[in-house]
Amino acid sequence: MTFSISAHDPQSKARTGILTTDHGPIQTPIFMPVGTAGTVKAVHQRELEQDIKAEIILGNTYHLYLRPGLDVLSKAGGLHRFNGWNHPILTDSGGYQVYSLSNTRKIQEEGVTFKSHIDGSKHQFTPENVMDIQRTIGADIIMAFDECTPYPCDYSYARRSMEMTHRWLDRCIDRFDSTEGHYGYRQFLFPIVQGSTYPDLRKQSAEVIASKERTGNAIGGLAVGEPAEEMYASIALVNEILPADKPRYLMGVGTPANILEAIALGVDMFDCVMPTRNARHGILFTTEGVINIKNEKWSRDFSPVDPGLEGYASQFYTKAYLRHLIKAEELLAAQIASIHNLTFYLWLVRQAREHIAAGDYVSWKNEMVVKLMQRL
Repeated sequence: MTFSISAHDPQSKARTGILTTDHGPIQTPIFMPVGTAGTVKAVHQRELEQDIKAEIILGNTYHLYLRPGLDVLSKAGGLHRFNGWNHPILTDSGGYQVYSLSNTRKIQEEGVTFKSHIDGSKHQFTPENVMDIQRTIGADIIMAFDECTPYPCDYSYARRSMEMTHRWLDRCIDRFDSTEGHYGYRQFLFPIVQGSTYPDLRKQSAEVIASKERTGNAIGGLAVGEPAEEMYASIALVNEILPADKPRYLMGVGTPANILEAIALGVDMFDCVMPTRNARHGILFTTEGVINIKNEKWSRDFSPVDPGLEGYASQFYTKAYLRHLIKAEELLAAQIASIHNLTFYLWLVRQAREHIAAGDYVSWKNEMVVKLMQRL
C-alpha cells in the first residue's frame, strides 16, 4: 500500500492524497460507507459505484464472524467476491461491538469473551484470532484489536485499558506479520490510538502507535459521547505525533461538521453509520442543511430531494414523494434516503479535496459548517 500526498491547505493541517491498494486507489480525504454485515444497508453495489461514487466500504468483523461465518466467506473467496464489491474494503476489529455488549462480555488480558447477540452462544476474541478472522474475511485494511473505553471514563481505567490495547497491538503485529492473506492480494494492519480524552494518555498512545511504523494509523475511542471540543483537542494532539506521511483514520466520526473540522486537523479517512441510520428515520443531509422529511412542511414540496447533488436519488425523487414513502413505511423510502445521504457525504469530501487543492479550505469549511448544521 502506498500513500502520496497531493496538496496541503496553507491555513490548516488539511491535505489531499491517494491511498493505493491492490483493489484500487482511494482519494483522500475520504468517507467510507459502513457495510456492517457485508452490505451497506438498503444500497446495492451498482448504486455505491455509480451514484454515491464510494471508493472504499467497511465490513464489521464481529457481525461477519457470527453471520455468515468464516466458512462461508472462505469458500466464497473472501468478502469482495461474496458481496461483489471489487474495490477496497476495510474491516474494524470488533472492539467497538465488544464495547457495546457491556452486559454480555468479559474483558481479560487474553482477550474478550462474549455472547452472540443472535443466539447467546459464547465466543472469544483475542488479538491473534482477530487477525486470523480479518485475514479470512479478506479486507484490504484490517484493524488491530483494541478496547474502546466509554465516556466519561475514570483516568485509572483509561490508562489500564490503553496499556492493554498496546500489549494487544504487539500480539496483533506478531500474528499479522507471521501469516499471509488467503486470496492473493496484500492486506495491511492499522494500529489504533486510545486513551479516552486525557491528553497525557492520548500523547503516550500516539507515540506508541507511531513507533510501530505500520502503513497507516487510526484514532479510536472518540465519538462516544464526549463534547465536540474534547474530540477535536484529542485529534489535534494525536495528529501532531502520528507520522504525516501515512494515512490517518478517525473511527466512527461523524456529522458533516465533525468531518470538515477533523479534515482541517489532518485526518484522511472517516466512517460512520449516521448517513444510513438517520436516513431510515427520515433525516436527510443536504447541501443547504438538515431536513426532517417527516415534517408536514414537505408534503407538497415537489422540488428534488437535493437539487445541489447530481445523484439519481437526489435529483429524480421529490421531497413530497419521499415524505409519502416514509410516512407509509415503504421499503423504498429507506433506499432513496440512504442513497441520497451517502451521495451527500461523498460529495462533501470531494468538495473538501477541491478546496484543499485550491488553497481556500478553511474559509470554505467555516461557511459550510454553519450551513450544514442548520435545520431547514
